[in-house]
Amino acid sequence: MTVMSPAATDRTPAEAPSGGSGPAVLRALLRNKLAVAALAVLALLLLAALFAPLIAPYDPNAQNLLLRLRPPAWQEGGSGAHLLGTDQLGRDMLSRVIFGARVSLLVGAGAALLAGVIGTVVGLSSGYFGGWADRTLMRLADVQLAFPSLLLALAIVGFLGSGLWYVILVLGFTGWVSYARVVRSEVMSLRTRDFVTEARAIGVTDVTIMRRHLLPNVMAPLATIGTLHVAAAIVAEASLSYLGLGVPKETVTWGGMLSDGQLYLGTSWWVAVFPGVALMLTSLAINITGDALRDVADPKAYRR
Repeated sequence: MTVMSPAATDRTPAEAPSGGSGPAVLRALLRNKLAVAALAVLALLLLAALFAPLIAPYDPNAQNLLLRLRPPAWQEGGSGAHLLGTDQLGRDMLSRVIFGARVSLLVGAGAALLAGVIGTVVGLSSGYFGGWADRTLMRLADVQLAFPSLLLALAIVGFLGSGLWYVILVLGFTGWVSYARVVRSEVMSLRTRDFVTEARAIGVTDVTIMRRHLLPNVMAPLATIGTLHVAAAIVAEASLSYLGLGVPKETVTWGGMLSDGQLYLGTSWWVAVFPGVALMLTSLAINITGDALRDVADPKAYRR
């Protein structure tokens, strides 16, 4: 009778499938010129968000009513001191757009991370164990999908109150279903593979199988969904701020700027247009990056 050593129970005789090497995926991503441009835009936004106090020419909340509603520098009446003009309270638009990137990226990344963690745990458990666990968890997902996500977020934020961390928590807890469904589907196709069957045969625990052998094989679709969810969370935060239920007014957000600028579209278009353009470019760049990641996640895509 052969006795397995403790170390042997953490290994599987068969190799888990792999989506390809990191350098090959990176080369395939860099061949996509549109994706490279999107990544460059996101890099600039990230740098602007991180170094906003150093880059912004003014305090974003500093008011000067004598300079209210000044047009951008290239329009008649504009000034080089305020390149994108000023808003209804004389605050510098360029500084506010730069600082607004901090909240948008933080909310997007935080909500996507929280939703990804919840959805991955639910999807792994549902797909691996099946049976009553799968039915129970998927019925919870169906209940979640029965409510429009933005309406559910509005209701929860209205009950809890506004605040940056409340918004992140709400958007994270209302966005986990897409992660769970994709992970469940992938795990259900993997749990009958040889490397999982042999891992069970040598006594590897279920938690270890899910953590070491199944989770790495669902990271590619998770990265794609997470990227796209960042864009969706940024738009959702802007929508909540636009309705006055997001981040408090004293915190600069693109959605809050849009809400303030809607009354001046006919006379001072820049108050609403510039934060709207920033929001659009950010969402577009993230969506393009997500599409590119989805393409290279397929081994056939980067072997061409």
